[in-house]
Amino acid sequence: MGAKLDKIFDSANKNNLFKDKFVLQTNYTPETIPHRDKEIEQIAAILAPCLKGDRTSNLFVYGKTGTGKTLSVHYVKNELLKRAKSNGNGNFLQIEYLNCKLKKVADTEYRILAELIKKLGGEVPSTGLPTDQVYNRFIDLIEKDKKLIILILDEVDQAVKKISDNFLYNLTRLNSELSKTQISIIGISNDLRFLDNLDPRVRSSLSEEEIVFPPYNALQLKDILKIRADGAFNSGAISEGVIEKCAAFAAREHGDARRALDLLRVAGELAERQGDKKIKLKHIDMANNKIERDKILDVIETEPKQFQLVLLAILNLSEDNRISRIFTGDVYRIYQEFCKSTGTEVLTQRRVSSVISEFDMLGLINANNISRGTYGKTREIKSQIPQEIVEQAKEILKNSLGL
Repeated sequence: MGAKLDKIFDSANKNNLFKDKFVLQTNYTPETIPHRDKEIEQIAAILAPCLKGDRTSNLFVYGKTGTGKTLSVHYVKNELLKRAKSNGNGNFLQIEYLNCKLKKVADTEYRILAELIKKLGGEVPSTGLPTDQVYNRFIDLIEKDKKLIILILDEVDQAVKKISDNFLYNLTRLNSELSKTQISIIGISNDLRFLDNLDPRVRSSLSEEEIVFPPYNALQLKDILKIRADGAFNSGAISEGVIEKCAAFAAREHGDARRALDLLRVAGELAERQGDKKIKLKHIDMANNKIERDKILDVIETEPKQFQLVLLAILNLSEDNRISRIFTGDVYRIYQEFCKSTGTEVLTQRRVSSVISEFDMLGLINANNISRGTYGKTREIKSQIPQEIVEQAKEILKNSLGL
């Protein structure tokens, strides 16, 4: 085994296609953001009044995954902070970023506030205090000095899904209780319908300004990939047609630049492991299959607890050799058993049916309407999760649910 590992490690050293892999990572901030000048200028125009000490309008930025929303907001944030520092207002303006998709950071209103307090230099216990006391600590902290605070809440729809939109309403109305400090909020969401589902009070206060990021087309993605590839790979590492194929795949997936960059990075990693001197078209196909599998597992891991319980019920039924066809009622019966085992509130069958519809839209299952005559209608459900990752998916669900 030692000799085999030595061979693998030696091969990795010899076949280094990458110059700087970080350039292809999602947390890399490039010096320029191609094809987003218009959106960046809009964000800058909305936030510019903060340099004069004026509270800016709340801003809501939305668009599909990988359309440059977060990257553009970060770019403007960095430029604003640089300008504020050069103007001598570096201590007056504070811009804080919070990813609402992170577990144990944004899954309760309490934890969101605790994380914001931490970012602003304060401290509260991770649990144990009434939420109104945490709000009071937050206010006391930011009212020590005259400040203008801009809170960037990325993937804010995920927090609303886990908690409710009350925390957004509470944050937006804080300005009426503040005398020294003012707060502005930038919400970022991948869900184009997110605003439609908000309480009207929250929507009117949060979305004072809105910017929609359109998907990239194949030519735009090609430009982005070429710039990143020049910084990420050694000269001659990419075969002809590879960049174009990556761009075509991502354009098909609603113009997702993040997907295109991931494809290119994973293709490079696979080419290195195989000892190839160049990234070839076949490596793009291999990377695409791998990312599809990984994406499914990521969705499974980040879904709310109730969704995970329903999905685990479907997977268990799919592996039961005694059952040839799975219907909504079967899923609900097993779901109830899992709720009992985990001490979780049981949703109504109608709500579970809507969860099943969401899985169908995500492509995790296939749900077909079936007429049962006088017994009404039901749906026949088939899992669409590839067999080779089913066990891994079940393990993720059981660990998350404590089963």
